[in-house]
Amino acid sequence: MANKDLNPQKGVQGTSPIYDMGTTPNTRTAVSQKVRILTPAYGTSSALFQMGVLYNFNPTESRDIEEVRSVGFGDIIAELVPANTGHMTCSVERALLYLSNIWQATGYAGGVDGPVRSVRHHKWPFDVEEQLVFSTLADNDLEVANEGLSGTGANGGVKAIEFPTVTEISGVSGGGHTALITMYETCWWDGWSRTYNKDSAVITESGTIHITDVHDFSSTYGEFLATGNDPTIGQLGSIRYGASFAGGAGLT
Repeated sequence: MANKDLNPQKGVQGTSPIYDMGTTPNTRTAVSQKVRILTPAYGTSSALFQMGVLYNFNPTESRDIEEVRSVGFGDIIAELVPANTGHMTCSVERALLYLSNIWQATGYAGGVDGPVRSVRHHKWPFDVEEQLVFSTLADNDLEVANEGLSGTGANGGVKAIEFPTVTEISGVSGGGHTALITMYETCWWDGWSRTYNKDSAVITESGTIHITDVHDFSSTYGEFLATGNDPTIGQLGSIRYGASFAGGAGLT
């Protein structure tokens, strides 16, 4: 009999009712019901699949900012210089399924499929894809209601996601929404825990993922990527930085 909790197809990792999806309210505020987290599923190499049964997914990163001061000029900060950005981390919590644990949900041969029981058993990293799916209201404001928008070039991190059509929509083949894609590349688990709680029947697994790189799915990054607040192309940002370019000074 097929394992319905680890049977990757049609974009999700299982076919049991726990992977069923329903409707979500349409608001202009982003809601977690529409966020899809995709990872490798053990037993297939065709694509990344939606994990399901996630309690939380919390990516975070930071970097130090160094102060530049000078002797004899008082208690004044001349400039703040960003140091190297630390690598991004992400905490994950997921309900334990008898036939699919957190290892299998990120591509490893764990549980009934193999020997992975510990972080030390991991020999290869994995990727994670985050899809922030827009509501119909947001798509309507983008003038792509019921279709979705697929960006190109510098806007390549936005993609149209197809959904089965259950209501006939005039002039539209199929049905879709825009999704903002974020790719987390070359991820490693650095810790894992399983919680048995007397006050809750649900057993949960959690851990922290360390992420090598993050990008928007398809853009080309470089020194002259227009990220905003650049005074050399007439954008507003900081008065202090913009003043050096006033009247063309500093431009060659």
